[in-house]
Amino acid sequence: MSFLFIKEFIELSSKDTNIAGGKGASLGEMTQAGFPVPPGFVLLSNAFEQFIEENDLNVEIDSQLHKVNYEDIHTIEAASEIIRALILGKDIPQDITKELKRAFRSLNAKLVAVRSSATAEDSFYAAWAGQLESFLNTTEKDLINNVKRCWASLYTPRSIYYRFEKGLHQEEISVAVIVQKMVQAEVSGIAFSVHPVTQDKNQLIIEAGFGLGEAIVSGQITPDSYVVEKQPRRIIDINVQTQSRGLNRSENDDNEWRDIPKEQGEKQVLSNKEILELSEIILRIENHYGFPCDIEWAYENGRFYIVQSRPVTT
Repeated sequence: MSFLFIKEFIELSSKDTNIAGGKGASLGEMTQAGFPVPPGFVLLSNAFEQFIEENDLNVEIDSQLHKVNYEDIHTIEAASEIIRALILGKDIPQDITKELKRAFRSLNAKLVAVRSSATAEDSFYAAWAGQLESFLNTTEKDLINNVKRCWASLYTPRSIYYRFEKGLHQEEISVAVIVQKMVQAEVSGIAFSVHPVTQDKNQLIIEAGFGLGEAIVSGQITPDSYVVEKQPRRIIDINVQTQSRGLNRSENDDNEWRDIPKEQGEKQVLSNKEILELSEIILRIENHYGFPCDIEWAYENGRFYIVQSRPVTT
């Protein structure tokens, strides 16, 4: 299928940050390298730019950003509210909508994760991790609206503050949107290919919890943590946390918190065998990129999936 505004992961690499954003380029790079990435595509930054241009929003957005004094939170919040309302209140051009729907159907997935991917994102100097929004368990009906919500998240108060703090407010920052087949993770988490506290390059750390990974990323649960020594390959520390609830898909395809039975919640989330299996994938990713990586992973039906990798920014 030929698209103007969309590229499948397999068509992208780490060189494509300017059109696919940091996350999108990384998912393309890992797909090409054969890592277990759930299938998906990126709605490129040119779609956002055309949307802004066709709806004549450039002047109004610039005008609002010029009113910001980033040391005064009220000016940031006022600009954010106006800009996001402008974006959410306009229609996406038909040619973009048609491509989006075609690409969604070609994924053959009832539910997808929709994630923002800023074009200034995930470099060593500007880690937008956590600044922009993601929408899990998105249906075809919600797809268009969630794409607009991702675009609008480029102008949340946090994102506006961040771009001023990092001196990026004079730069052209755009946003792509990742649409990826949803992994209904039984277990998920994050990993760092170097120890984030001690900076020991011979150690990696895995954090794991029951349910969807947003619960860990947003800091709403305390995960298990496992420290693995690279050479010789062995687990050197296991820290098990009791987890009383997890984030899961509900019957109507929303995300809901569910209580975890006490006997399950007290168990080690990953077995030692699974810890070592995931460690191998993490080390292969680090070796592929040649720098320490911060990785988001999920585990479903006996298989690990990688849903994000970025440079560690400590």
